[in-house]
Amino acid sequence: MAGETAITVIGNLVDDPELRFTPSGAAVARFRVASTSHTFDRQTNEWKDGESLFLTCSVWRRAAEHAVEVLHRGTRVIVHGRLKQRSYEDHEGVKRTVFEIDAEDVGASLKAPVPPPGMQEPRPVHGPPVAAVNRDVR
Repeated sequence: MAGETAITVIGNLVDDPELRFTPSGAAVARFRVASTSHTFDRQTNEWKDGESLFLTCSVWRRAAEHAVEVLHRGTRVIVHGRLKQRSYEDHEGVKRTVFEIDAEDVGASLKAPVPPPGMQEPRPVHGPPVAAVNRDVR
C-alpha cells in the first residue's frame, strides 16, 4: 500500500454484503459502512452522536465469500484498506465523485457482539456464572 492512502474505519454495516463475480470469476463483496463519531457532553453528562460517514467497501476473493457468510446488516466491523476516489456521470449528465474503500481486511468488532445466525439474542458478555452441567447423568 505504499504511496496509497491507507484507512481504517470502524462502523456498522448498513446492509448485508452483496456478492458478485467478475468476468474472470473473481469474487467481490460490496457493502456500506456507517461510521458515527461520539463525543461526551460534560454539561449533560451524556454521550452524543455526531454526523455519520457512509463508505462503500469492496473485499475480494476468499475474503469476499467469507464476508457474505459472516457479516450481516448491523454488524459492527473494522475495515482496513485503501481509500479510492472514483468519478462518474449520473443519469442526468452531472459529474459525481465518490470515495470508496478497497478493503485489505474486514472483521467483526468484538466490542459489540452479534448473535450467530439462528440465534435470537446475543450472548451476554457479562452476567451471573452459568451453572455447571453434569455430563455423566443419563
